[in-house]
Amino acid sequence: PCVFSTAAQQRSTGDECGPEDPHDEPKHPLSDCALEHKAIKLEEQVRDLTERYRKALADSENVRRRTQKFVEDAKLFGIQSFCRDLVEVADILEKTAESAAGEAEPSNPNPALKKIYEGLSLIEAKLQSVFAKHGLQKMNPVGGRYDPYDHEIVCHVPAEGMQPGTIALVTQDGYKLHGRTIRHALVGVAVESQ
Repeated sequence: PCVFSTAAQQRSTGDECGPEDPHDEPKHPLSDCALEHKAIKLEEQVRDLTERYRKALADSENVRRRTQKFVEDAKLFGIQSFCRDLVEVADILEKTAESAAGEAEPSNPNPALKKIYEGLSLIEAKLQSVFAKHGLQKMNPVGGRYDPYDHEIVCHVPAEGMQPGTIALVTQDGYKLHGRTIRHALVGVAVESQ
């Protein structure tokens, strides 16, 4: 028999001295117990990272909602300071119309004064309709309960036929923009007379 064999012969005869031998594979350095321990640690890390991810996702959703609310409020209330200034003009217009109405009584036959009063009344009505179109509403608190968020007390009035704590008179109208008070109504509150 031949002492020397070629590599091709060794492969074809199934010579079992190569790395394909399952008995010759290097042993894994970790035991089964160590593998289980490592798997448990990895599962804990996955749970921890998943929880962190959920919290980060919830936080980003909250930030998105707050930002969206802020933008919506900016759209609604961006004209707030402008409305405060216009309300002052509406007050002057109302007082002027009341003054013209007092002068344009039937006892005074001046037709020009009557026309001025009618014009001022039309302007005032149009201004109030523009206010309503943009969400600005005049408060009408007479007969209602006092609310410190909407009213400012300037005087106390004896309660004649009214419940104490109700608003008896308004010295300056208050206004709300989309439900938010932009100017408090100056009111007189009914108190029990002594």
